[in-house]
Amino acid sequence: MPRLMTALIASIALAGPALADLEEIPAEGSVAEVADRLETAITEAGANLFLRVDHAEGAASVDMELADSQLLVFGNPKLGTLPMQQDIRAGLHLPLKMLVFSQDGETRIAWEEPDEMFDDLDIDDDAPYLAKMDGALKSFAQKAAGTQ
Repeated sequence: MPRLMTALIASIALAGPALADLEEIPAEGSVAEVADRLETAITEAGANLFLRVDHAEGAASVDMELADSQLLVFGNPKLGTLPMQQDIRAGLHLPLKMLVFSQDGETRIAWEEPDEMFDDLDIDDDAPYLAKMDGALKSFAQKAAGTQ
């Protein structure tokens, strides 16, 4: 099982673009509390949560230390299929991901901007689904941050 988890984490990390612009906001509560709120926001919006990876737990399983962090991988085929119809390579960036992590005593939420995520693909810059993805990610982050 540890090998499977390591392979899965590596494949997710390698699938993300190296230079995509990131959004990041502070959040109230522990990483687990914020990740729970994020999961709720995602599922209440009708998206599918595919995976929740506890990076610190993975590090601890090999006797290494890592700041508390959890990655949520999620999507909605009604929205995610659209960029893949334009360029199948969009599947390298999908499903969407958000990271909840602790840094300098603060819990934060980070995600990649959709328009930057698909920048090197044959995706229209003004595709309506990019704005929908961006709005959904921002909404999820705001709900999870607990600052509303």
